[in-house]
Amino acid sequence: MSEEPASGGPVSDEFIADLAAASRILAARGVVDAFGHVSQRHPDAPDRYFMCRAKAPALATPEDIIEYDLDSNPVNADGRGSFLERFIHGKIFKARPDLNSVVHSHSPSVIPFGLVDTKIEAMFHNAAFLAAGVPVFDISKKYGATDMLVSDNDKGETFAECLADKDVALMRAHGSVACGATLQLAVFRAVFTEVNSRVQHWTMDLANGGKIASLDEEEGRLADVPNNGACMRAWDLWRREIRAETNW
Repeated sequence: MSEEPASGGPVSDEFIADLAAASRILAARGVVDAFGHVSQRHPDAPDRYFMCRAKAPALATPEDIIEYDLDSNPVNADGRGSFLERFIHGKIFKARPDLNSVVHSHSPSVIPFGLVDTKIEAMFHNAAFLAAGVPVFDISKKYGATDMLVSDNDKGETFAECLADKDVALMRAHGSVACGATLQLAVFRAVFTEVNSRVQHWTMDLANGGKIASLDEEEGRLADVPNNGACMRAWDLWRREIRAETNW
């Protein structure tokens, strides 16, 4: 039996509580249901990250948070099960030192854009980050017929290569990933990727094949600057709602 990797060191109770709250926030906003997960890089050890044990996100508590190395080996599982697709997180963190939080979800309005040629576009300023482009990961291109899960480090590396320098990527017939430099920004992006997708569905119906005046790349770049700070307003609201339910 292999030894568990060493811990990156202790983190604050607030750090752990916020990560557990993020799972519940994503569930409350319709981004995750019984499946999906959010992670956060260790603030003092960039080669370690934290994520909830394998359970429904709406039920996450601080006691469920597990530390991992970037090969997604648990540091302190203590008998708690891990998500099969934790390798998404470890390999994104390894490839992208600028990112400190990753959300993987199967939010329903987003999934169709991974199945058709129509691309997700930034419909409004809160989703401006989408104007930078959203790659689509098709697991079958390298691995053939699979169970569609990114369930080992090789698949995690391939997915991270597809994500490249973007902050959101789709997964054909599966879901999507949204990332950020902070937990709060990653959660904001995951929520507004789902909201934007709903808006785009409605807009395409209204346009009836006509032109859609979505944000172009430069507009998206400019509009996303205030979002990096404004995401905290959304976080404060959503976090307060969870605190009222849990007292942590």
